[in-house]
Amino acid sequence: MSKKNAGSVLVLCALALVVTLGWARLSHAQDRAGQPKYVFLFIGDGTSFPQRNAAEFFRASQEAPNPQDEILRAQGKISKNTGVTTFSPNTKRLTMNTFPAQGISTTYSYNSLITDSSSSGTAIATGHKTRDGVVSMDPDGKVNYTSMAKIAKAQGKKVGIITSVSLDHATPAVFYANQPNRNDFYEIAIQGPKSGFDFFGGGYFLGPKDKKGNGKDTVDVYREYGYHVATDRAGFEALNRSNGKVLTYNAILDPDNALPFRLDRGTENEIALPEFVAKAIELLDNDDGFFIMTEGGKVDWACHANDAMSAILDVIDLDDAVTVAYEFYKKHPEDTLIVVTGDHETGGMTVGFAGTRYDTFLDRITNQQGSYVTFNSVVNELKKTYPNAPTVAQIMPTIREFFGLELYPESEMAALEKAAKDGDLAAIEKLKYALRPYEVEKIERAIKMSWTDKSDRPDDDFYYANYGSYEPLTVAMTQTLNNKAGIGWTTFSHSGLPTPVSAIGVGSEQFVGHYDNTDIFKKIVSIAY
Repeated sequence: MSKKNAGSVLVLCALALVVTLGWARLSHAQDRAGQPKYVFLFIGDGTSFPQRNAAEFFRASQEAPNPQDEILRAQGKISKNTGVTTFSPNTKRLTMNTFPAQGISTTYSYNSLITDSSSSGTAIATGHKTRDGVVSMDPDGKVNYTSMAKIAKAQGKKVGIITSVSLDHATPAVFYANQPNRNDFYEIAIQGPKSGFDFFGGGYFLGPKDKKGNGKDTVDVYREYGYHVATDRAGFEALNRSNGKVLTYNAILDPDNALPFRLDRGTENEIALPEFVAKAIELLDNDDGFFIMTEGGKVDWACHANDAMSAILDVIDLDDAVTVAYEFYKKHPEDTLIVVTGDHETGGMTVGFAGTRYDTFLDRITNQQGSYVTFNSVVNELKKTYPNAPTVAQIMPTIREFFGLELYPESEMAALEKAAKDGDLAAIEKLKYALRPYEVEKIERAIKMSWTDKSDRPDDDFYYANYGSYEPLTVAMTQTLNNKAGIGWTTFSHSGLPTPVSAIGVGSEQFVGHYDNTDIFKKIVSIAY
């Protein structure tokens, strides 16, 4: 063959290769037509309709009330159901609540009407029911289930897992791990790097070592699998795509190795949930797309403790993270799907309490200066000051400073109530936070229990119904302030309420209606994978 003919053959072969690759790309594009490249799944742990509504109503309460209405109410001249907290179409909504597709998801597990986070998370992540306590396995803990995150990774997408709690907690775990017991934190944690997922961010680990304190440190296992580790704000902000796979967690953590509550956030060094989402988008954006699961986990913890202020602010923090994804969606509306849901409801939270009749005053909870975790520390200091159980009057300076509540003598209370009826706004303001006799009695009983050694506290239904497993005085104080705001609680555990599902983007219309939590997996996979 002549050199001229040989050259022609090479040109033809090259053209054929180009055409073949072009058809392959076109075929792949056609296969993906109508599918989102980018999928965001947000899970508010313990977050159902009450938590979302309370957060929106709280925002409404920050709008200045009409002082004249307060005078008329104190005088009994306007209806009791004309509350200070009002809501209108002009009130700023949660981003998640503005999405066009809104649905309802059932939450029951394989063995209970009231689920836990591992079984509900497994249902969402894998499309299968399982027993409470099991992480992405069958009810007997013998067969592994495959999560939507692993399906996305197998299809060449980058995957990010973000949470405000520890990375080995139940909800993040169900996306990358398989384990018969959610409390096997170390065994769960070391499955993270083995998954090959591209971004892990949020809290640290409850199981940095195995239960005997042995084994390689979890972070070292990540490094062995090629992960770049960033543990403070400077390292976090310096992260870029050249780092490859990333593990990043907040340097400032709570006692459970989770991000601090938004209410307790105090320094610029703390990295918030929305920032983790923004960084994940920055690092994971690529031609093949990504899947990012983000959990707002501490809403659940706050509701377990019946702490409305902490819960509401962390719902807003989650919504701020959703807003980050929404801003990305607006730039890529034809390629993005965002789904927001909760795994279950916690606390039996209600916006409505018998003590305030039809009124709600959500602005009142802003007096709270820290989460229940912070007040637990305050109680421990009080125990050092008062070795024996103090009276309510003795610890009123602390109660006043932390919760804005006040104890008035009976005669002064009568004078305030008379002044309020005469339209005295200062008296009206004081009465908002005045402790009533039944509230004082509740606090006194809690003080006695908090100053009783834990081993000597009652082990009966009355004690559990009042305090659960929490510090009695802390529970009494958060509940008292919450009740004055018009918020009630029925449990220190989960409830059987369904959860809202909100969606926007490609295929989001499939999330309208009433369905099971296993259908969230089925819908996302059918749309995107």
